[in-house]
Amino acid sequence: MNILVINCGSSSLKYQLIQSDTETVLAKGICERIGLEESRVSYEPANGKKETKIVSMSTHSEAVRIALDVLTNEQSGVIKTLEEIGAVGHRVAHGGEFFTSSTLLNEKAIKAVADCCEIAPLHNPLSLSGIYACKELMPKVPMTAVFDTAFHQTMPKKAYLYGVPYEYYEKYKMRRYGFHGTSHSYVAKRAAALLGKPAASLKTIVCHLGNGSSIAAVEYGKSIDTTMGFTPLEGLIMGTRSGSIDPAALQYLMHKENLNIDDMLGILNKKSGVYGISGRSSDFRDLGEAKKAGSERAADALEIFAYQCAKFIGAYAAAMKGVDAIVFTAGIGENDKDTRERICEYLCWLGIRIDESANSRRGEEMKISTSDSNVTVMVIPTNEELEIARETLRLIMS
Repeated sequence: MNILVINCGSSSLKYQLIQSDTETVLAKGICERIGLEESRVSYEPANGKKETKIVSMSTHSEAVRIALDVLTNEQSGVIKTLEEIGAVGHRVAHGGEFFTSSTLLNEKAIKAVADCCEIAPLHNPLSLSGIYACKELMPKVPMTAVFDTAFHQTMPKKAYLYGVPYEYYEKYKMRRYGFHGTSHSYVAKRAAALLGKPAASLKTIVCHLGNGSSIAAVEYGKSIDTTMGFTPLEGLIMGTRSGSIDPAALQYLMHKENLNIDDMLGILNKKSGVYGISGRSSDFRDLGEAKKAGSERAADALEIFAYQCAKFIGAYAAAMKGVDAIVFTAGIGENDKDTRERICEYLCWLGIRIDESANSRRGEEMKISTSDSNVTVMVIPTNEELEIARETLRLIMS
């Protein structure tokens, strides 16, 4: 069966067509700059060259149509008609407490996704636009929603409740939800497979480190805690996001700078993090070069990130009363050997030893700890699209 995976971002739409029997990617691509000038679509078939075209697209619905057009193109398409698509899996950012797992998208489920727009106003409406467009173009094809929050719905109350009046949770469902769940789920299961052990027998800490970063404690195959909270702003310092910060400090800053709440959230989401500290970039490659050139602020930004990662890893080792494996994934986790090394230096008390030769590689599945390390440390490239395709197949076959 061919499964189309759709992932709508703020001004982009990623797509992959996956053959479920072999888990082969038949084609993939991205529609970028949706609603902006010089919007474009890229398309890369498995056995062909990557193509990029400037195409006007003002909405995500138009982007879906364009993605389907390139997949069925007479010259370069990998399928002849949309009838060759057996199912569509949509990545959806927020499932609230409605969804503890992925779901088939019927009218009731779509309404529940829409109801979550109140707590995810930047993300869920975009996912809905992709869902509606696919429903219109492929009305008979089964579709699923795979939620970034669902994997973390196994967190206990001690991990997800905030220390605010309980009525806010009862009335507004204000609590910690966590994100990157699709990635954390895939990586934890893949780590278990590579170790030759059942996921239900392992205590694993997954470090999804990219422009957006989160760490999850996965105990016996289930998430019991994670760094992101009600929104993806909580937790680690990130590329342009501040991470956790004293709310009273924000009130102080708003008064000093005459900012309203929207101004403040814009700063915390887009002008903070390692970008805000360094004053240079949110890209760790740029920061590494700046550090070599003598920038103290770039060095500070990199050290703060590593320090915070190590703190959370230590906390999660305590929460699970031990840890068997620590796994790095996503852009920084998969490719930045210096950041991995800095984090692991803080974790020597766990008996972690890093193999420098293995750690010098990038972007591949590998064990980077030595044979005498008390904890196995690994790098596993994430594959959210494959996880979505697997979940989609599971749902429509059940």
